[in-house]
This record gives sequence, C-alpha cells and structure tokens, in this order.
Amino acid sequence: MAPTSKAGTALTALREDLAGEVFAPGDPGYDEARTLFNAMIDRRPAVIARCESEADVVTTVRFARELDLPVAVRGGGHSVAGMSLNDGGVVVDMRRMNEVTVHPGAKAVRVAGGAVMSHLDRACQPYDLATTGGRVSTTGVAGFVLGGGSGWLDRDFGLAVDNLLGVDLVTADGGTLTATAEEHPELFWALHGGGGNFGVATSLTLRLHELPEYAICLLLYPPESGPEVLRAYRELIATAGPEVSGGVIYMTGPPEPFVPEHLVGTLLAGALVTYAGGEEALRKIAGPLLALPHVAEVLTAIPYPDFQCMMDDPPGLRNYWSAEYLTGLPDELVDVFCARADTMPVPTGTQHVMFPLGGAIAQGPTEFPVPYRDSPWAVHPFGIWEDPADDARCRQWVKDVRADVRPWSSGAVYLNFTGDEGPERVVAGLGADNLARLGAVKRTYDPDNVFRFNHNIKPA
Repeated sequence: MAPTSKAGTALTALREDLAGEVFAPGDPGYDEARTLFNAMIDRRPAVIARCESEADVVTTVRFARELDLPVAVRGGGHSVAGMSLNDGGVVVDMRRMNEVTVHPGAKAVRVAGGAVMSHLDRACQPYDLATTGGRVSTTGVAGFVLGGGSGWLDRDFGLAVDNLLGVDLVTADGGTLTATAEEHPELFWALHGGGGNFGVATSLTLRLHELPEYAICLLLYPPESGPEVLRAYRELIATAGPEVSGGVIYMTGPPEPFVPEHLVGTLLAGALVTYAGGEEALRKIAGPLLALPHVAEVLTAIPYPDFQCMMDDPPGLRNYWSAEYLTGLPDELVDVFCARADTMPVPTGTQHVMFPLGGAIAQGPTEFPVPYRDSPWAVHPFGIWEDPADDARCRQWVKDVRADVRPWSSGAVYLNFTGDEGPERVVAGLGADNLARLGAVKRTYDPDNVFRFNHNIKPA
C-alpha cells in the first residue's frame, strides 16, 4: 500500500473501526498472519484484516475499495495455489469467524465463513449428523463448498454444493445479501461451483444427513501388488452401495505403530475403504482386499470427525496438486497408473491417489457448474514435500501423472484440487457451456473483478 496520507488515514480508521485485528508489514504478528498451509506461497499483503464479524468484513471490503486495492479472502487458507493471499493488497481473514450452529430438527447447519471441517464435523457429531466435507479436517468449509465439495461422503450424500441451502455474502460494493433458491437465485446457482468469485461468504447453510456409525479399513501392500489391489478395489466399488468410498493410494510408509518398522519410509500401495456403517459389515465388504497378502491392516469403527483428523497433512510443507477426472478405469489404465508410482518421490508426504465417484454424485442435480459429476473415477496426484531442492522433481511428477492418464480423461476437473494451471483448466472446471452465464452473474455482482484471487471468472 502506497504510503500516502489518504492510505495512512484510511489504515488508521480501519484499525479503529475493526473489532478484530489489523496487520500491516512491520507489525508484530504480521508474518504469522500471512503464513499459509502451503509453504511454497510467500506473499506480502499491504493489510491483513482479521475479522470478527460480518460487519468487520463489510468494513474491510469498503476500505479496500476506497483505496482501489485487490482483495483476497482467507477461510481455511488451504488453497494449494495460495489464493487467500496476495501481494500489496488486502486480505479478509475470517479464521476467527468459526461458529457452527446445528439445527438437528431441520437437519441443517449454519457455518461461519472461517470455520474448518473439524469445527463443522465435531458440532454435528453429537446429533449423529454429517454432511459432505473435505478429506482432511483442516480444509476451510466455505472455499471447499463453493468450489464444489468432494469428500469421503459424497457418494452417499452428494457433493457439498448439492447440500447448499443458502449463503450470506458481502458483495464487492460492501453490501450484504443472502442467496438461496428463492433470493438471488441466479447468484445462488453460480455459487454451486463458482467459488469465491462473487463475494465474501460470511456464512453458509448446509443440509445434514444421518451418520450414526462410521468405519474404515486401511490395508497396506508391497508396491508390486498395486495392480492386483486396484483391480480388486474396482470390483468392490462396482458392487458396493454408495455408502462405501475411499481409494487406492500409493504412499511413503508412515511412522505409525501399525506399519512394520522396516517399511517406514519405503513405497507402499494402500487400499482405503470408508463406510457409513458398522465395523462388521465393513469387514464383509472389504473381504476381497483383506484376502490379498498385505503388510499392515487397520479395520475399525471410528467417529467420522476422528477419521478426518487422521488424514491431516501437517502445515508448513510444500504442496503441488492436480487431478484428472476419468471416463472409466480399464485394465490398461490400471497398469499405467500403478507404473507411475515407481517414480513417485519417496520418502515424502506425496500420495498417488485413485478414488471413486458415482452414487449420489452422478445422481445429483445436473444444472450446477460442476462438469465432472459423471466421471466414475478420478486420479489425484498429491505432491507434498519438505525440501525446496525437491520442488522441480515433485512438480514434474504431478505433471507426469496427468500426462499418463490423459487418454482416459473426461476433460473436466474439480478446481479445488488444482492450483493455477491456466484459463483452460478454469473452463474445464466450470464447463464451457456455463461460462457465459457465470460471466453475467459476475458482471452483476462484481463488475470490477474485485474478487479475482480465485479460479477467476471474468465479468461478461
């Protein structure tokens, strides 16, 4: 922010008017406030406003507009591209706005814009209720949902946007509105996959589903068993109900008690079966995978929020992810996918993931801008590592995975899994047929493209 008298006066006023804290370069706490999940992102905003309420968000957006500063929005700060941070602009940091209010009788929940999955999941657990969330507990709810929302429960409960009932939004002019199927219906449609393009989501209302039991089966195998494991998993999913999900995951053997010590730090093939039900039923479902020789086994009932925490990746590591959504999973693709594991960076936190879709995803509403809905499988190369010297090889490995599976790609993609991969990938994530309509909504609610630190939709 330029050191002008106008800027200085406005910043002083912001510090006085905000109930929350304001950080500028040089302030104590500034560096902590600009630190994101992905350690590869190092940007220096002019102002970080740690908001306490919707009123604080309104004040911050109006401050940014007065000084013509770009605005980034931080909920969970989990975006792989670091979209919740900018250089020289304003960050609306909602992490303190993390309240969750469950309405069990209505099977609905209101989630503030800074809440993460653990806030949502643990608030719903006492009522044996849940909704589709991310695959870890630290993901921000708002960005996850507005970007489409795929997780362990989506085959049973639908994508997160399929459960979206309403959004409270601070708009680019510093106003407020509520978007539902009845109020601002065109905007509400755009929020089903269009991300943070249209304003700051200060709260969301989501539909809940009954989830009285949950169980998981995690099996680890020698890496050479991967093709046999993936074929067995493919057949399991073909006959299982939508309450079964999970994936086949190549990984570095973690230093956990259930992993033999001599396999820690080595490449392993894993099969994860998640089940919205009890342990004994899961044991029968997972029978074909249990019958294959394996080196580690965890099969247990577990509260869904606890499982979400089990899958967390620590912050402060370097991240580069992507995805391809597939037209099917033929034997040739099984072999191609498994062969690429041989070049996976090991030992790192990197994972080579194939997971199923279908079920309630495929059966959900067809009108929303989520063009990957019909894909039965997805590949998710998840690069995560510690040493900057590994940047080039880890990023290249992710790109190699995408190139390998491109002959079977549907062309569509889930944008929450991708960084900045160019405008063509944004089109792939929203659907070319939807772009004109999305652009018109953008023109109505954000004609100046104030909210552009995202998978950006240009005003039409």
